[in-house]
Amino acid sequence: MAKKIVKVLKMELPGGEAHPGPKLASAGVVMNKFCTDFNAKTADRKGQVVPVIITAYEDKSYDFVIKTEPVANRLLKAAGISKGSGNPKKIVGHISEAQLREIAEYKMPDLNANNVEAAMKIIEGSARQMGIAIDR
Repeated sequence: MAKKIVKVLKMELPGGEAHPGPKLASAGVVMNKFCTDFNAKTADRKGQVVPVIITAYEDKSYDFVIKTEPVANRLLKAAGISKGSGNPKKIVGHISEAQLREIAEYKMPDLNANNVEAAMKIIEGSARQMGIAIDR
């Protein structure tokens, strides 16, 4: 018989550095065990924001799925800026088409795109909204 799901949470935690706290308390899982498991799986991603989907079950067990780093973070790093523009028409940074392709290839597992070119269009839209221009 399948376990009964109590809660499904989507969170963004620091890679390799998660610790028990109010964010995890609402998940209804054993926080120390989750943090140990999460930190072990994301030890190579220290300094990155790691999206995770936690499925908590009635018996206090859990499953979690680790996603790729958010597009916005990747774009900011590639452009070498600390934050995007509040106004999409104001350009605050530039990235090359090669950097755009690299980000699209990295994000492919999490995007709803059939090929890299379609993924590049999705990432390009995010860049445009952040005030980051693509140099061609």
